[in-house]
Amino acid sequence: MERWRGVESVPTTWGRCVVTIGVFDGVHRGHQQIIEQSVARARELGVPSVVMTFDPHPIEVIRPGSHPPMLTGQRYKADLVEALGVDVFCVLPFTLDVMRLTAQEFVHGVLVEKLHASVVVVGENFRYGNKGSGTVATLAEDGRRFGFSVEGFPLQGRGDMTWSSTYIRSCVSAGDVATATEALGREHRIHGVVVRGDQRGRELGYPTANLEPLPWSAIPADGVYAGRLVRGSGPQAQLLPAAISIGTNPTFAGTERRVEAFVLDYTGDLYGEHVGLAFTERLRETLRFDAVEPLKAQMAFDVERTRSVLGVQPSEGW
Repeated sequence: MERWRGVESVPTTWGRCVVTIGVFDGVHRGHQQIIEQSVARARELGVPSVVMTFDPHPIEVIRPGSHPPMLTGQRYKADLVEALGVDVFCVLPFTLDVMRLTAQEFVHGVLVEKLHASVVVVGENFRYGNKGSGTVATLAEDGRRFGFSVEGFPLQGRGDMTWSSTYIRSCVSAGDVATATEALGREHRIHGVVVRGDQRGRELGYPTANLEPLPWSAIPADGVYAGRLVRGSGPQAQLLPAAISIGTNPTFAGTERRVEAFVLDYTGDLYGEHVGLAFTERLRETLRFDAVEPLKAQMAFDVERTRSVLGVQPSEGW
């Protein structure tokens, strides 16, 4: 899959294509169906499929300071999109100039002149252009004028629940990672760099990898989770079973919220690595202990529960 930043990256020899447009935060099950539809249409027509997304989230430019927690960073989003068979992942920097484009200017300047779209596949609630003035209906009208067709994809969900990034963020924020998994079609992950902490976990016999998450990461509610530390990406990624703690370490009067993972049966050095943390199940809320020994006993119990949830026997990990 090719990865472009900005429409300036479109090759001068670029022909027709099928385009789908959206923020696609989380690339959840609803997004997946839209993208799969665009890939199928592109294959029918014998042209490339393009996913266009934005960076930063448009709402941060429209209302500075209101950036929502993000379910997927751009790199991980691109990996997820690639796995769906897309040919090109194009990130359009969302600037003030882009925000000010009218709906027709966006269509003509981006979809027609740069991408040469044959088909545009979007969700039925898709809005675009300055102040969201463009809709699927106006897009279809412009398509008739400029020679491309438009397919508005109905919103997807289960029962009376619609899959949406907002809904999944609320699940993650509440610590309900199991429900988030159902809507995403996979476990929620956050990514970042492993940094040095205060070494307290090592002193307690449970050395942890302290994650410095990417900006605006959708971090689950404080508590302890069974999950996995992810090294690498794609089919070759290593998934290491881990007990993950999120919180301020109240037993030690901590004030800084931290994300720490005790990787089961692992003795290597992870400092400086860019890793992911995947959340399988919330085990408990954050607790404050009056002494170290009860804390250590609880940590031992958390590790055993993590083994049980993940189906991992001692020494099965790294």
